[in-house]
Amino acid sequence: FAPVFNQRLSFALSFGLLCLYTYALCMRMYISGRPPVTNLYSSAIFIGWATVLGGLIMEGFTWRGFGNVVAAATGFAALRIADGLASDGDTIAVMEAVLDTQFWLATHVVCITLGYATTFLAGFLAILYLLRGMLTRVSQDDLQELSRLTYGTICFATFFSFFGTVLGGLWADDSWGRFWGWDPKENGALIIVLWNAVILHARWGGMIRARGIAILAILGNIVVSWSWFGVNELGVGLHSYGFTEGRLFWLGTFAVSQLALAVAGLIPQSLWVSQWQHRKEPASAETSS
Repeated sequence: FAPVFNQRLSFALSFGLLCLYTYALCMRMYISGRPPVTNLYSSAIFIGWATVLGGLIMEGFTWRGFGNVVAAATGFAALRIADGLASDGDTIAVMEAVLDTQFWLATHVVCITLGYATTFLAGFLAILYLLRGMLTRVSQDDLQELSRLTYGTICFATFFSFFGTVLGGLWADDSWGRFWGWDPKENGALIIVLWNAVILHARWGGMIRARGIAILAILGNIVVSWSWFGVNELGVGLHSYGFTEGRLFWLGTFAVSQLALAVAGLIPQSLWVSQWQHRKEPASAETSS
């Protein structure tokens, strides 16, 4: 009874905070008179909101606690990033005149940011899969459910990132007279699409299974963080409006942490704590790599 009560209580608290989060996001839109994403600060706010919403939707369908954990972790991380970005000054101002286009802000920018959010959500689900599999006596059913959630989220991430990139090309054609110019930010968005597509094709082709999806999804966190912040550190291109000096260290630290987790996932599954009670049983197809 206690675990179920704690799980429901966690969901209720997270849902209440999401309602407060949504209200604050809507008030920001009302005050600025613009869609939710106009600069780096607002992108962090929106990504946090989207990952919390996605996590709670998952929890509502599964009731296994995974959604609660991912919603809390990703929401905290996104708001911590936003707090760091707030030190730059005005968080409502739009940084470039070319961004002052309501239609494209409400379509391309929101869609591509949802691509960021869902790819991050898949990555954090994958982290939970590896940590629970390696360090706890979690049931194989729970691991399979985590793998299914990760796979499904990657499907959504591919959809949002692809259409967001296409809409970005249409905006570029409308503003600059060319659909694609191999700008660093454009390349970053394309890499996200390609990375998610690689994961799906590898899964459909039988080259990877649950563990393989998890490892590649974690590496996807590096891909998205580079597209989100890394290309801005280059300080070149038509999209360099988000240049943030002095944050390359934290970007690199995050990338190294994700790479370390991915490498840890390569440890033979016979050494995973979750496999100890199943050593005499054949590994299921869903949890083998």
